[in-house]
Order: sequence, then C-alpha cells, then structure tokens
Amino acid sequence: MLPHQYLRLRHAPQFDAPKVPALRVTTSPSLSSLDASCELGVSQSAILPSVSSDRRGVVGLLVLLFAITYLDRICISVAGPRMQEDLRIDPIGWGWVTGMFTLAYCLFEIPTGMLGDRLGPRRVLTRIVVWWSAFTALTGAMTSFYPLLFVRFLFGAGEAGAFPNSAVVVSRWFPPRQRATISGVTLMASQVGGAIAPLLVVPIQMRYGWRMSFYVFGVAGLVWAAVWYAWFRDSPEEKRGLVSPSPHAPASVGHGFPWRVASRSRTVWALLGLAFCYVYVYNFFQTWFHTFLVRGRGFTEANLMLSALPYVVAACANLAGGAASDVLVRRLGLKRGRRVIGAAALTAAAAFTVASMLTQHQLLTVVFLALTYGAITFQQSGVFGVCLDIGGPRAGAVVGLMNTSAQIGGLTGSVLYGYIVDRTGSYDAPFIPMTALLLVGAVLWANLDASQELH
Repeated sequence: MLPHQYLRLRHAPQFDAPKVPALRVTTSPSLSSLDASCELGVSQSAILPSVSSDRRGVVGLLVLLFAITYLDRICISVAGPRMQEDLRIDPIGWGWVTGMFTLAYCLFEIPTGMLGDRLGPRRVLTRIVVWWSAFTALTGAMTSFYPLLFVRFLFGAGEAGAFPNSAVVVSRWFPPRQRATISGVTLMASQVGGAIAPLLVVPIQMRYGWRMSFYVFGVAGLVWAAVWYAWFRDSPEEKRGLVSPSPHAPASVGHGFPWRVASRSRTVWALLGLAFCYVYVYNFFQTWFHTFLVRGRGFTEANLMLSALPYVVAACANLAGGAASDVLVRRLGLKRGRRVIGAAALTAAAAFTVASMLTQHQLLTVVFLALTYGAITFQQSGVFGVCLDIGGPRAGAVVGLMNTSAQIGGLTGSVLYGYIVDRTGSYDAPFIPMTALLLVGAVLWANLDASQELH
C-alpha cells in the first residue's frame, strides 16, 4: 500500500484563512495516479464509480470469456465420435485433427501474449475472439479431413491469445495477493464451459446433427467480443477517465522480455517442464475423453451426459485451488506456498489415473477420471499464479511462454494417444505415459521459486 496522500481544499481569494488539513484517502497501488489528479476536498468515490465495482465487471467478462473458450474447444471432443464416423477419420487422423489446434495454440502463445503487453488486452482480445469464433462456425461446414485440419489450426491460432491476455488483464487490474484467486475464478469458468458443453452439444447434435453446435457457439463469441470492446478499458485509470487510451505501448512496459535472465532461471525451466507434463494429461479431457468413453468403455451417446462430471469437479477445484494457493502464500511465503499444493495435487492425479485405467465399470471410470482432472486443475491456478508472480509487468509474455511449453505437451499427448491406440488396440494403454508424466510434474514443482521475479 502506498503512503497516504492528502488533498487540499481551495479557498476564496478574499479570505486569508489558514489552509484546511487535507482529507486522507487510502489508495490501492494500481490507482495512485487517481489521487494525484484530484484537488477537491471530497472523497473520490463521491465523483467516480467504485473501482471494486469495475473489478467485478472485469471478472464477470473474463468468466464469460473462459466459459465460451471451453465451449468452443470441447465442442469437438463431444462431437468427436460422430465426426470421425461421418468424415471417416481413424484414430491416428483424429489425433492430428485435435493436434492441429494444439500446434497453432503453441506457436501463437508467446506472440499474442507480447502483443497484449504492448497494445493492451482490450483490442487484442476483441480481435482474437472474433477470429476464433469465425473458425468455430467454419468447423461445422467441413466435409473432408484436410480442410478440417486447416480450419482447426486457424481456430487454435485465435484461442492461443486467451490465457496470456487474460493474465495481462489480471496483472493490471488486481493486486498480487488476489491474482491466484482471480486466476482460479477464471479457470473455474472454463471448466463450467466444459461441463455445459456435453449438455448442449448432445441434444443439438441428436436433433440437428453435429454441425449445428459449431454454428451456435460461434455466434456466442461474437456477442462477447462486442460487449468487451464497448465496456472494458486497459487499466482502472483509463476506465475512470483519468488517463487517455494510447495507441502505442503502455508506459508501464518500457523494456523487452528478459530472455537471457529467463534462460538461466531454474524456476522458468521447472515451470516449462511442469506445464508440459500436466497439460499432456489435461489435454486428454479436451480432445480424446468422449471418444475414450464411447469406444473404450462402451458409452452410448445419451450416456455422454455423465461426461459433464469431470468439468464440474474441475470447476470447483480451480476455484478452491486458487484460494488455497493464496492462503498458503500468505502463511508460508511465495516459495513454499505455491510448491506444496502443486506437488501434492499432481501426485494424487497420478494415483487416480491408475485407478481409472484398472476399472472397466462405466460410472467408476468417470468418477476416477473426474478426480484426476480435479487434482490437475486444483494446482493449475497456482501455475498461473507463479507466472504472474515472476512475470510482473511482463505477465502476458510469461504466461505465453509457459503455455507454449504446455501446448507442446498437449500436442504430443493428442497425437501420441492416437498412435498408441492404433498400435495396441487399447484405449487404456495411453494412460501409462500419462501417469508417469504426472509424477514427473510433481517433482518439478519442488524446483519452483515464485519469489524470484524476472528483471
């Protein structure tokens, strides 16, 4: 918290009265410029909207963004069995369909994160949401394999900017002690989108076919982009009309990303390895999960409603994990506070993955996989918290760097799953490398030090 600043009252020139002591106003670190700009002896809240109210609006829009993001993303997983049959795509081919999205996501993470740092998340998020919404709708128009690969690549290029630019929003609008909690809220929203996806996609595709669900979800993104651009501003000061929007890079970001320092940081390398390991498994729930249930456990299309359970559990885990991570940071410090939850959660996820592989019971399979996904997402908020902790004003670039490594893991998992199934004939065999990588990720958590900001 900055030192208290004092406001002076103006007095009429005909009086030689002593100056009235200033009113003391407590400010948040992100709003220090607001105090300096006010000269009237009244509370700022009497003349300007509440900053906390604006922050609630920001959180609300980010929640909607992440819900739409995962609706669009998981739509293809739910529609996967029908699409594979209709377009005659084998397991290896389907691995590449899901992998093309991940490949583009990986390639465009860092550029879109840095673009958000420079231009601001208002303009960047508007553009990329319009972009990926268009290619969501176009997915429903595909009639053959190779055009589908191309469209999914372009869809992934758009969605790549969602996480790093939302991190820019959080780093500019919220203080450090709240960032993992806010990340947990937004990540929770993404899982809510995942939970809603089968509840919407299954009835739509049973009545109108799998293509219609892509058309509907594409429109939802366009509506969000229009509201975001109209209401949001890149900083609290700009939202309250005290700073004019700049067409150039924000003044707070005056230097490029410290690549040399990052390349020598043990924490950065551990973060990249950890992201690769957990997203290798995490991506299964975005790509192969519904195909696994149908072809590996004999689910009917109507029974796919049960597939909402892992996303419901994950939504609760994201929210609880972010809050728990921030609580431990306050009690144990950044270094130990972030580590404890991460290592324990990924160890538990590995155990639940083994359990889901060993049972053939349909309901137990979904329950164990829900616990796997829940454990992974419980530590996920802490991963984004670490990015914000060490990234500072370059949080967008750090999240982009981390998510690039993560999506390499996701790409590897998506493609390798198809090859393992094709080679072994088993939809359970891919769970073996998934378990091993979760345990490696737990070890890597012990090498993270969130207290070391990059300079």
